[in-house]
Amino acid sequence: MKLLDWVGTLAFAFSGGLLGARKGFDLFGVLFLSFVVAVGGGMVRDVLIGAVPPVAITEIHYFLIAIGGGLITFYWYPRVVSLERPIALCDAVGLALFAVVGTQKAIEYGIHPLMAALLGMMTGIGGGMTRDVLAGEPPFVLRSELYAVAALAGGTIVSAGYAIGAARAFSLLLGAGACIFLRLMAIYRGWRVPVARHFIDPGSPGDR
Repeated sequence: MKLLDWVGTLAFAFSGGLLGARKGFDLFGVLFLSFVVAVGGGMVRDVLIGAVPPVAITEIHYFLIAIGGGLITFYWYPRVVSLERPIALCDAVGLALFAVVGTQKAIEYGIHPLMAALLGMMTGIGGGMTRDVLAGEPPFVLRSELYAVAALAGGTIVSAGYAIGAARAFSLLLGAGACIFLRLMAIYRGWRVPVARHFIDPGSPGDR
């Protein structure tokens, strides 16, 4: 499971580094954003379930992976940008891995399966939300793309598998697969969550 965590950490580090470089941040800014995106969601989860200090602080691997991803993005930005589509796929994989691993860890700490799925979602989207706020962008997960919903779907499958006594590996794979599928459909097929549309006629009496 730790290997899955590391792969997800690297994918999210690239995501944070790309946005930082695109915004013209200096080296420290790009590295900081990479680190926040890579470990932010997991740190929030660990604090909420009582796994303190968070593993991202106690184990140096997460720091090194996040900083490595940031350095690669900063110094080889044009090359990394040319791989943006594959990186979007990596981001989908990272989201899926963080969501299912986060859910499983919450379950192992005695959290109710329903709340564990929500914590898994937060693990997947927490770093990205912090990234967007720091970069002055509207949080990506609050827009219509299937991002938070995909993470929640993956976590829910893991929780459901636990509830019915399914093999842990099967639940993790199925949950990750569902999350990746939904993200790919959003990227390549334009699947979206319905958006609230309130059209008000500017000429109506209520607007005067």
